Amino acid sequence: FLGWLFSSFVMAALWSFSDLTLDHDETGHPIVPLNAPSMLRLSLSFFGYGFGMWFADATTDAVVAEKAREESESMRGSLQSTCYTLRFFGQMMAAPISTWLYSHVGPKFIVQLLCVIPCVMFPLAVLMREERNLVIKSTGEQCKEIWKTICSRSVWEPMAFVFIFNLFQVSNAAWRQFLSTVLGFTASQLNSLLVASYVLLYLGTLVYKYFLLQASWRLIYQSCILLSGFLSSLQLLLIRGHTFGLSPFIFALGDDAFAEFLSGVQFLPLAIMMMALCPPGSEGASYAMFSTLFNSALMLAPAISSLLLGIWDVSKQALEQGEFDGLFNLTVLTTAINVTPILFLSWLPRGQDELNALATKPGSGSAIGGGTFLFVLFLSTGATLAVAVLNIAHPGKLFSYVPPGSP
Repeated sequence: FLGWLFSSFVMAALWSFSDLTLDHDETGHPIVPLNAPSMLRLSLSFFGYGFGMWFADATTDAVVAEKAREESESMRGSLQSTCYTLRFFGQMMAAPISTWLYSHVGPKFIVQLLCVIPCVMFPLAVLMREERNLVIKSTGEQCKEIWKTICSRSVWEPMAFVFIFNLFQVSNAAWRQFLSTVLGFTASQLNSLLVASYVLLYLGTLVYKYFLLQASWRLIYQSCILLSGFLSSLQLLLIRGHTFGLSPFIFALGDDAFAEFLSGVQFLPLAIMMMALCPPGSEGASYAMFSTLFNSALMLAPAISSLLLGIWDVSKQALEQGEFDGLFNLTVLTTAINVTPILFLSWLPRGQDELNALATKPGSGSAIGGGTFLFVLFLSTGATLAVAVLNIAHPGKLFSYVPPGSP
């Protein structure tokens, strides 16, 4: 309730003290109103909105983790997969709706919706069945229990794979520029790729929920990593103009969208595994800690993608002149980086039984393992915040492209 209330308040402040109308001149260019929000105000507003929503989300995760412990062995993971399937369904529906609203109504109405929608959720909190008068562990006791948990090999070993896998999801940062500059994709076509990606992401979660819930986690990731590498390599064919008679848009649609399908399939096993690692009574704090490590690695991957732009000349000018060698080399490099986590696949257990067995193997209970986990957690979180702040303070400067050979 508090998270939703805070998010609603932040959007109400943005709506009340800023001019969010958007008009266009005769050439179609947007006209910036006099009282338009600054980049700093807009960034802080969406930071506050996201903070409130993630605060509510962490509470929801704690509730799901607690209820998931009541599942039978045969149904383990079913509740969590249902919750995430509904979340991705919401994303799938929101993508085309928000695109249409922005184009036809404008940003002011969207901010008003962001203010009102959390308020609609308030009555649902009353319907939540909650056990009362429970003995709650002190903060110190929960911290000791969490420290004991992360020192277990069943935590730091699979979470090391999670971090490496997400960190290596380095995309080709020049790909969208190639699609729009060289292939002439319009804004509506690029939005269509986004909508199709959300649809396939949702379908991927459905496939896992109904067909792969009992499958080996390691086998799923092995298959998805290899298929993802194959799909990334298809970009090389598109760069060279070999599309097997298909239009470039259809070829790119199959590549980008099916990659999101694989993301949907491979997301749920890790989410279920992290939920299983949470100690009883500290589900909220421990799952928030695991998901922070998960998300910080995902947030650092785009920063790495931007850094790679300086290796070869993939600027808009080079693409307009038909110089595609830099883009080709960058695609080869990012594809190789994407499949590298397969070398660490032995750190991921095949399932719940193997995950529990890790706690009895040598190295479990090691303070070095737990300390390394916390060091990587704080370092990656700090780096993520630093990148976000610098992008706000100096937009476009942190990872701006510098052609090779420039001083």
